[in-house]
Amino acid sequence: MKLPELLRIGCVRLVPMESARPWPAGGSARRAPLRRELVLLGALCVFALVLLVAAPGFFAPGNLRSLFLDNLPLFLAATGMTIVIVAGEIDVSIGALFAAAGVVAGVLASLGLPMALVVPLVLLLGAGYGACQGLLVARGVPAVVVTLASLAVLRGCLRWSTGGRWIGNLPDGFQWFGLGQNGGQLLFAAVTLALMALTAAALRWLHAGRAVYAVGCDENAARLAGIRTGLVKVAVFASMGAFASAAAILSAARYPAIEIEAGAGLELQAIACVVLGGASIKGGRGTLLGTALGVVLFGALGTALVFLHVGATWERAIQGAIILAAVAPEAWRSARHA
Repeated sequence: MKLPELLRIGCVRLVPMESARPWPAGGSARRAPLRRELVLLGALCVFALVLLVAAPGFFAPGNLRSLFLDNLPLFLAATGMTIVIVAGEIDVSIGALFAAAGVVAGVLASLGLPMALVVPLVLLLGAGYGACQGLLVARGVPAVVVTLASLAVLRGCLRWSTGGRWIGNLPDGFQWFGLGQNGGQLLFAAVTLALMALTAAALRWLHAGRAVYAVGCDENAARLAGIRTGLVKVAVFASMGAFASAAAILSAARYPAIEIEAGAGLELQAIACVVLGGASIKGGRGTLLGTALGVVLFGALGTALVFLHVGATWERAIQGAIILAAVAPEAWRSARHA
């Protein structure tokens, strides 16, 4: 039997041409993420209607503004997580990296470095740390093992190096980058939206973005198609490190002190937003539009529970239920196809 031919990169699969069904190059397969996004948009509309009737105060301009600013770090973390999950990997260390990047930014600023140097240095350190994780994954170590170990190491190092104390005495130019609250808020929102838009465009139109989808869909086929799969894995984890560091900077710069336990649970929220937005946890499928809708739902959930007089302890339980509801249909379809 002849060696199966490769489908063109849309997602690459190693299958015989006579039985090939391109994914997601066309047909119903390509429309699957769109259907998930439409369902999620409908759920958001229903959610908004319930809040409009039961808790109209939720839509006060001041509350919506605070909600948007509070979730800017989640937007960035979920953007990086989308790239990782589309590549067929997972990163559960981003909460610890988020905390570490915030601490490093505060320490560098306290040493007198201007924010124009602090920001690129922290981003480079985060990307480098992520690249080291990606190198281990590319060498065959499971991503969940690498990132779990990384989480433990980072958290332990933070507690040891700081003695559990928050980072205070930050210079005036650190908070809101010295632009004042209004100017800083506009800058942070613009940077977040611009990074998400650029990442979405790169995943959609650049060869590197299509390579990420190809590796997540079928790594062996992508390798035979000439894609350097190891390099792709290093790149996606480096991107995750950079996005987590950027999220940490935007979060830390809002407050007069930096908490060393920041980012706890961030990995759960980011993964949930990505999966809820239609990405396949097995890789090869996902869009940043879906992720953004997932962030809107998850970001509003905690505040909505407060307005609905529901105990905050229910938030994690509801998040877990939403994740199961998002993943279960895909698992059921995979079992049927198998």
